[in-house]
Amino acid sequence: MLRAMIVDDEELAVERLEMVLSEIGGIEICHTSLDPWEAYEYAKKSPPDMAFLDISMPEINGMRLSSLLRELDASIDVVFVTGYDNYAVQAFDVNALDYLLKPVTVKRMIQTLDKVRKKQQVTATAPPAIKPGNLAGHGEKQPPGMTPVERERNAEVDISAIPSTKLHVPHVRKALVSRPRLIRKLNEGMETKLTLLSAQAGYGKTTALSEWVRQNGALTAWVSLDKRDNEYTQFWSCLTAAIQEQVPGFGQTVTHALEKEALVYLEHTTPALLNELNQLTGELAIVIDDYHFIELPDIHRSLYELLERLPSHIHVYIASRTELAIPTSRLLGKGECNQIFAHDLRFQLDEGIVFFRDTADLLLTNEQVTALFDQTEGWISGLQLAAISLKRSENITETIQRFSGRQRDISDYLLREVLRYQSEATLAFLLQTSVLNRMNDSLCEAVTGQTNGQEQLERLEKLNLFIIPLDDHRNWYRYHHLLSDFLQQLLFKKDRREWLQAHHRAAIWLENHGFDEEAVEHYLEGEQFADAVRIIEKNLHTLVQSKSVALHRWVSKLPENAFADKPMIEMFYISVLLGVGEWEAAFRRVGQATVRFQGMRERWGDTAWNRAMGNIYFFCSITSYLQKDLARTSEYFELVERHMPEGSFFQTMGRNRYQGYDAFDDHLAFINDLHAGGAFLSKWIAVWEQKENYPFVGLLYASYSKLLYEWNRLEEADRYVSQAIGRQDIKPFARILIHNMISASRIQQALGNPGRASELLEQLKAQIDSPDNELFMRSIEAEEACLSLRQGSRSYAQEWLQRCGLSHTDEVSLYRVQEHLALARVLAACERMEDALYLLERLNPLLSKEGRLRDRIKALILQSVILHRLGRTEAALAQLEIALQLSEPEGYIRSFMDEGAGMEALLAGYLKQQQGSGLKNPRPVSLAYVKQLLQALRVTPDAEQQPHNLTVQELKIMQLISQGLSNKEIALRLNITSETVKSHIKNVYKKLEVNNRVQALQRAAEWITLG
Repeated sequence: MLRAMIVDDEELAVERLEMVLSEIGGIEICHTSLDPWEAYEYAKKSPPDMAFLDISMPEINGMRLSSLLRELDASIDVVFVTGYDNYAVQAFDVNALDYLLKPVTVKRMIQTLDKVRKKQQVTATAPPAIKPGNLAGHGEKQPPGMTPVERERNAEVDISAIPSTKLHVPHVRKALVSRPRLIRKLNEGMETKLTLLSAQAGYGKTTALSEWVRQNGALTAWVSLDKRDNEYTQFWSCLTAAIQEQVPGFGQTVTHALEKEALVYLEHTTPALLNELNQLTGELAIVIDDYHFIELPDIHRSLYELLERLPSHIHVYIASRTELAIPTSRLLGKGECNQIFAHDLRFQLDEGIVFFRDTADLLLTNEQVTALFDQTEGWISGLQLAAISLKRSENITETIQRFSGRQRDISDYLLREVLRYQSEATLAFLLQTSVLNRMNDSLCEAVTGQTNGQEQLERLEKLNLFIIPLDDHRNWYRYHHLLSDFLQQLLFKKDRREWLQAHHRAAIWLENHGFDEEAVEHYLEGEQFADAVRIIEKNLHTLVQSKSVALHRWVSKLPENAFADKPMIEMFYISVLLGVGEWEAAFRRVGQATVRFQGMRERWGDTAWNRAMGNIYFFCSITSYLQKDLARTSEYFELVERHMPEGSFFQTMGRNRYQGYDAFDDHLAFINDLHAGGAFLSKWIAVWEQKENYPFVGLLYASYSKLLYEWNRLEEADRYVSQAIGRQDIKPFARILIHNMISASRIQQALGNPGRASELLEQLKAQIDSPDNELFMRSIEAEEACLSLRQGSRSYAQEWLQRCGLSHTDEVSLYRVQEHLALARVLAACERMEDALYLLERLNPLLSKEGRLRDRIKALILQSVILHRLGRTEAALAQLEIALQLSEPEGYIRSFMDEGAGMEALLAGYLKQQQGSGLKNPRPVSLAYVKQLLQALRVTPDAEQQPHNLTVQELKIMQLISQGLSNKEIALRLNITSETVKSHIKNVYKKLEVNNRVQALQRAAEWITLG
């Protein structure tokens, strides 16, 4: 029986709907409410199957409540019930199941319930099997809609950089015990989002999944993790590559988010992956084995985000020794999590009997098998080890009796028992090769010094000695983690010198065969720090661009003196720390390196020393800038000029890659003191503008033009930004170019040249030449949407809203502030003002906490304008006052002017309020500043000119009322909904203190002419 919730602010409407549903039957009305917030809180605890929602309700309307409910649980079917027919299109835009007009009839309700049942039948029907290369029905290997140039730029995930053995389903021995109960349990995972296999080592998680994949036949992407995958970029690269192995062409947009390991990129990873998964047709299982190696909270968080929004045809299987470090209770509550624990995985007695008889070829009595089960509790690896030991035992009964203790004790005991029967050569082979994450015959021979590597590997496999083939050709193997851990501990305790040598030999082989990253890991473990530094230095540029997290980890393991005479490694490491947000660590290393470098002049020579000092002083300037000390930043810039007048490589490093919201580029996003910022920027533009090849100055041009624009000094702003755009040296750097061109577009719009403003953004799109072209386009299109609104057109903004992929419910982030603000503005323009406010209410605290003054002012101004449009004048003026308080000391002007007529009414209302308050309280904002803004907006600062603070939209509606138009006709004329017209009229009645149209027209006529 379906559980339904009814939410309507009219009690009679609720009772009517209850009566209709009870007459039809088959529906359990689990909750009714007159309060939408109360209903939302109920749904959080007990999500219904259906929700019948009125649209016009106080505080939040039905559309907003629908969005909130779908965020809680996307499977909730929403049916709108309203007295108005003008919401129909909007209702289906938010994926409503149906739209009912009051009063609802039994016949019409039956049709709605039929839709529900049909939807359930469709959902229950499995989608067709996926075909590799089939993306959303396209035969292309690239996502649809991409130009040939974009396809060329958007290279596939580089699987060659990820060992293919990590992406193959491990081989299953033919003599495996049949386990139909466990297979059925795994099959249930194809009906859920997540299947979690959680048990300690040796319970056969990998074997069970491998056999399930073989039997099930479903298309399966497999990735086996190890400790090196505990890095955000590496983890998602492996997962994407695993899917790409099964679906050629998959993962181009995910690659964009992973190539550069900056935070702004990482936030795009999960949405990009979800978007591509949604394009796949048919079912896909994704197996993530050995997830216990993952400890990074950012990976846990993003995986949880993926699971929450996973399409119904994608199923994730995770095997882990530890409890999953993401909340699964929500998935469990919705029946979307299939859990398999140790008691599910361990052998049952009947399976154990079959195992010893058929697989181990041991004839044990039922009593002996039972005794082993009592000791091992069905632990599969324990039984396998026992079988190996028993086959060599001369007294099976006595050997079984010796088994005792905890699982760890049993495994250690059994492993020792097994190993003591191996030859000295085999034991030496096992110990030395235990340091390897994966191995082939050649690598084993290099590490052990033996010449029969393949023979040894095959012999170990025949002995079933916990060795696992990683490919069908038996080229690569790995040890079971249980055996590997045991052997490594044994080798380290027995002969630490041999432990170090094994790592050293492995590193040499791996480096000679082109596996540089794995070689670094072994050089570090083997304490061969000079060799590790040598490889790092050789691959430095590549590592900084694509493996910065790994570089960070490696350099952290190196002794300080290991790269004391390698200034470029030091500085690349500092750049990595800055890029990943570890500013304090970067500041500390900059200070240490500055002192160390100053004493190296004689050792390095003048040329190398000047280059090193110029670079380190540039990083000193960055640390001072991040501490908002512009005077100190200037002092270090002067030192950079003295030692490296041609400029530092680090000044333009990565400037052709997308970084989103970046305090290193958009200085006004970070500098709160505009007066000090103006002096700083103009000084260094004067120093560097004459240099022909100094693209770094382009960022200062962009920021200074934005500052002059804010002060409404438009001609000066235009002059500076035109100089920047005319420079040839900035054109190859997309991040520099985009800031200047967007600034130029805004200036032209303010100067009254809308055509030129649009043209500049079109030119910008044509000039961007970057591997991250798509991400740059998103920023430019967001700017185009805002520009279209300034030019009085909503059509482009509405189109952008449908395709931008942004939502007002997205997690707010400093790296997406400009997109958040653009989205809020467009939502408000499209009459989704509550959604816009919801986004701004979450954005404001973040901007306040992080001290981002300019963007906080913009968010407050936009919030006040929207509140005013909604008729919430008191709240609007309160937000405006905060914005004015923050803005006055810095002289903000354009941020207010760009809001146009709505800001005129608000400022006039605020001025009247302050003038009426007398001198009772000190004024938080000077009236002179308010009048200055009003003067800039070209209005007379006289609040009486605006009758009772009617907004421009309300005045238009009053004019149309005076012409005798109905609400529906007014809505058509103004391109808004009838419900919005009704809301505006209510606001007018309240402001004019009247009760009907006639009174409103009479009162308004006292102040204005409505002709």
